[in-house]
This record gives sequence, C-alpha cells and structure tokens, in this order.
Amino acid sequence: MLSDFGIILLFILAAFAFIGAVLFIAKLLRPDRPNVEKNSTYESGEEPVGNANIQFNIRFYVVALVFVLFDVELVFLFPWATVFGQEQLIRATGGLWGWFALAEALLFVLILGLGLAYVWAKGYLDWVKPQPKIPTADTKVPAELYNRINTKYQSRPGNDPPSM
Repeated sequence: MLSDFGIILLFILAAFAFIGAVLFIAKLLRPDRPNVEKNSTYESGEEPVGNANIQFNIRFYVVALVFVLFDVELVFLFPWATVFGQEQLIRATGGLWGWFALAEALLFVLILGLGLAYVWAKGYLDWVKPQPKIPTADTKVPAELYNRINTKYQSRPGNDPPSM
C-alpha cells in the first residue's frame, strides 16, 4: 500500500514520463530542414543588424518594474473587492465593515500613489535618450596616421567585401 506521498511521487514521475514521450514522438515526426532564414535570430520581425552585445537603457527596467507594481496592485484589488464588498457582511456589522474595507483600500492605493509620485518626482519616468560615449584610447601613434590609413582603405564601389 502506498502512502499519500508515494501516490504524489507516482503522479510526478508519470507526468515527466508523459512529457518525455511526447517530446520524443514530436522529434521523430517533425521535419528537420534548417536554412539561413530559420537559423537567424528573430527580433520582432526586423533583420538583426550589428552586435548583440549592446547596453540597454536602464529606463526599460524602471518602466517594467513600475508596470509590475501596478499590475500586482490590480491583482490584490480584485479579490479584495469581492471579499470585502459582500453585502451580507456589511449589513451584519451595521456598515462598519464597509467603511473599514474602504479605508483599507484607499490606504493601499494611497501608498502606491505615493510610490508613483516619488518615482515621477525623481525623474525615473522621463524618457531621455542617453548620449553615446565614444571610446578613447591613450596611444603614442598620432591621430593623423590613423586618418591616412582610414582614407586609404575606404570602401570604393566594386571593392566591397562579400556580403553574407
């Protein structure tokens, strides 16, 4: 006789076995015809250009965090409204429960509003494009020598490197 934990373990093992079997059968059935188009990276329908190792603006993360903050607020407010908005509960307490629940929700929204005001006042929501920093290197080679080499080997029509 298996204990309750043994039954749960069997269900977990069966789930992993089922997933493995489905993936194995899918590998056997699906076609495998890679090409250049399929192997290229997907960037929202745009052709990938340049190096992928670029620095993202930190404001992307700030906006994402603010979105998550207010998304979580809604996740908490909907169940709150259904639980604390029960008419029978409000009647049973003579309306006191309704006022308490309303004050509690207003305090919750007020704290979140203060957080939004703080972020706004600090300027974290201002979308300013940062100025790119051009790297400099200390070298003993004169800059004029670099300019001569660059102008000598500039790309000319018919002299372009082969495209990939």
